[in-house]
Formats: sequence, C-alpha cells, structure tokens
Amino acid sequence: MIPLSVLDLSPVAAGSTGAQALRNSLDLAQLADRLGFTRYWVAEHHNMPAIASSAPDIMIGQIAAATERLRVGSGGVMLPNHAPLTVAERFKVLEALYPDRIDLGLGRAPGTDPATSYALRRRQGISEEDDFLERFNELMLFETNGFPAGHPFHKVRAMPADVKLPPIYLLGSSDYSAQLSGHIGAAFAFAHHFASFDAATAMRIYRDSFKPSVSHTTPYAILATHVVCAETDEEAERLAATVDLNIVRRAKGEYQPLASPEEALAYDYAPVDRARIAENRRRLSVGSPATVKARLAPLLEATQANELMVTTMIYDHAARKRSYELLADVFK
Repeated sequence: MIPLSVLDLSPVAAGSTGAQALRNSLDLAQLADRLGFTRYWVAEHHNMPAIASSAPDIMIGQIAAATERLRVGSGGVMLPNHAPLTVAERFKVLEALYPDRIDLGLGRAPGTDPATSYALRRRQGISEEDDFLERFNELMLFETNGFPAGHPFHKVRAMPADVKLPPIYLLGSSDYSAQLSGHIGAAFAFAHHFASFDAATAMRIYRDSFKPSVSHTTPYAILATHVVCAETDEEAERLAATVDLNIVRRAKGEYQPLASPEEALAYDYAPVDRARIAENRRRLSVGSPATVKARLAPLLEATQANELMVTTMIYDHAARKRSYELLADVFK
C-alpha cells in the first residue's frame, strides 16, 4: 500500500494551551512511529492562536529524539522568513544528530499575516518581493560551495561542513509550485488540504517538469490532505464540525483556538458560511475507515502520488490519535 505520513500543525484546542499542543505533537509522533508511518512533518506558522507550531527545527529535534525510525522534517520551513545560511546550518546539525532521518521541506509563503511577515523579515534588509528562488539558489550554493571567487560568501561554509543537507522537498498548492519543484529537482508535496488548484494536474506538471538534482534523481510526489476518521461516519462528522467552524471563522479573520464539536454544532451558520463549509469539504475526507478509503482511492489514483501525508485538525487529542490509528489500519 501507499506509504503513509503525518503533517502536524500542533493544533491548540479551546481551553487548552500551546505548551500542551506541543506535548501532544510529541505524543502523536511516538504513536506514528509505533504504527509504521513513514515520516512526520511539522509546520511553520506565526501569530495563529490555533497553531502552536512556529519553530519546526526545534520540534524536529525533539520529535527525532523521542522516536526511533520515523523520518522527521519540516512541512515546511518558510524560506522567506530565514537567511539561507541559517536554514543550512540548522538542518545540517539535525542531520548530524539523526543521520538519514531528517527532511528539509521548504515553503514559498511566509505562513502568516502581512504585519507578522514584516516583523519576521524587516531586520534582513530585503524587499517584499518574492525572492524564494534567489534564496533557494543561495541555500544550494552553500551546500555545494559553489560561490565563485570574489563573491562575499566564497569562503563561507555551512557548519558542520562534513554533513550533507537532508533531502529537499518543496511545498506548494499551485501549478507554479509544481513546475518550480520539478525545475529545481526537489521532491514535491502538494497541499491538497487547502489548495484550489487541481491535485492531479499539479502532480502531472511536476513530473513533466522534473530535472534531476543533487537532492533527488527522480521525481517524488507527496499528496498532503485533511482526514477525519472515526469508528462510524456519524462520529467522524461530529468531530469534523470543529473543522467546519474553523474554516468559517478564518474566512472572517477570526483566528481562534479550535472549538469543541459541541460549540461548532451549536454555531449559527449563515448561508455564506454553509457555502464555505461545502467548498472546504471537497478537500476533506470524513468518515469511518471504509468511507475514508473510498473517498481517498480515486484521488490517489488520479494523482499517482508516491505517498499520502495526512493532517487532522480536530479538538480532542485522543480522537486525533484514534483517527491516525484507523487510517493506518486502512492502508496496511
């Protein structure tokens, strides 16, 4: 069956804390390790009360230390927020400590609102233009010692110099990201859980555009999607009410911790809210194991994904763990 992985945003539930959300991530990672999941990625988001995952490199080290066989990585490091040398050195340190278990997933977006993005970038002395490709090229030049003689960075080495960068993955949700991933020879993780662009088309563009690189010699495509699985369809629908309310609130600019299913089910939804929920449900797989499998099968067939990466943003940590357990049984 297709390899199965986790994308974790460390969700913060109403009435709980960010610290507990991070501890929950360690707990879920240990479960994923026991269940045989392939990799466990943590996200980078800022100034979002529902998401505690703001420093993926720190969490990667903690998760790798608490697990035995999982690959652990970033889903992703938002490169616009960081100096390429900083990224290179942090991930070389992680690779040195946990050889062949680390992934470097890179994102093109800042992972936050404009004001927070400015706060993250303003001391770097750069413009607000999209400079991802420039930053990526600089990252790779540090890896290959490729700066020409006379360049200010010609003698700069990312330390530890005798450790390679982990495999590179580019995150994306558009045709441009798919094409760019292929062009730079990265593996590609398509964010189906929030993308409006067609997943199958993105995967085709990526494979058609792929050029071998020092990181990957052949294309490798991960489909990241949102799943809520429970023992029954009815229970899964109850749990997914949290997702529905979160989508509605975010559309209104209300970034709050995740509501309980009871609060979400009692919410007075306007027709426009129902429309937003219905649109998001097209990207969300909800139900019993059999229902979820039936929902995912045509998507996996259409995309020909090499791997399925699942995020589950629900209120109750025990229910989230159970969702991954049931999913693991489905894809044995």
